Amino acid sequence: MRDSGLWRGALYGITAASIWGSMYVVSDLVLLVVPPFTLLTLRIALGLAVLLPISRRRGDAFPAGPMLRNLLGVGVLGLGFSLGAQFLGTDLSTAVNGALVTSASPAFVVLFAVLLLRERLTKRGLAAIGLASGGVIIILDPASADFGSDTFAGDVFLALAAVTWGLYSVLVRRVSLRYSAPTLMVTIVALLGGLIVSIPASLLELAQRPVGEMSLEIVLGILYLGIVSTAFALLLWNRAFRLAPATIASLFFFAQPLAGATLAALFLGQRMTDTLWLGGIMIALGVLLSLYRGQAGAPSSQAAP
Repeated sequence: MRDSGLWRGALYGITAASIWGSMYVVSDLVLLVVPPFTLLTLRIALGLAVLLPISRRRGDAFPAGPMLRNLLGVGVLGLGFSLGAQFLGTDLSTAVNGALVTSASPAFVVLFAVLLLRERLTKRGLAAIGLASGGVIIILDPASADFGSDTFAGDVFLALAAVTWGLYSVLVRRVSLRYSAPTLMVTIVALLGGLIVSIPASLLELAQRPVGEMSLEIVLGILYLGIVSTAFALLLWNRAFRLAPATIASLFFFAQPLAGATLAALFLGQRMTDTLWLGGIMIALGVLLSLYRGQAGAPSSQAAP
């Protein structure tokens, strides 16, 4: 394979999605004590506390003018509205529903990539998406999800999160190609944009629902969500969309349900079923098929990671 950047993008994206595979279970636990937008604010603040010192040591210049406004707008959408809807939806619904509904994000990534980036979707690309999507359906088993009336509001927020995350991912690629800001700075400014939404929303919700009793387990969950799932995983995800066309990078998200199911089998004693193995093989084949397509015909970005 000649394009090492595309394969590095795959490594970044799959790693990020794998980290997020465990996020719904952790979020479900922490949300019993910390309200959704308050948790989102803590998550973003921890992410900034990790990434800002790294940026200072690198000597990255803070963006200004139209670039700053565009990056903040992307952050408001992805880190404010999308992650806010995800936490709110998980709080009002279930972790299973959260994993199932938000697994639709790759479809919206492809849709917005075609509309906004004018990327071509070939028959091979459609086959890759279909193969990976089938694997996700097999693993998650929609029959196990509860979409009853008591979870309806949460499921609507989860669907909104899936749509807006797809749009956010495509916009990250667009601004990465348009501007010269490094991915680290793109991620930092996006996080700052998320605070524009999360701080006012958290102040409103805390008046009605204060933070509950903290424990070591809850504190560790917050640290995981802020440092690992935000600072580390988000940076990797943004780098993946800088390096790979969005129609290809969308497939990396399918590692999320696979990783979640595998972790449940390893740490919660759940059995590695035949459907898990079959679904995992289908997802892996779909991703490999998309990467082969990219090597054959998709142009790669020359932007620095």
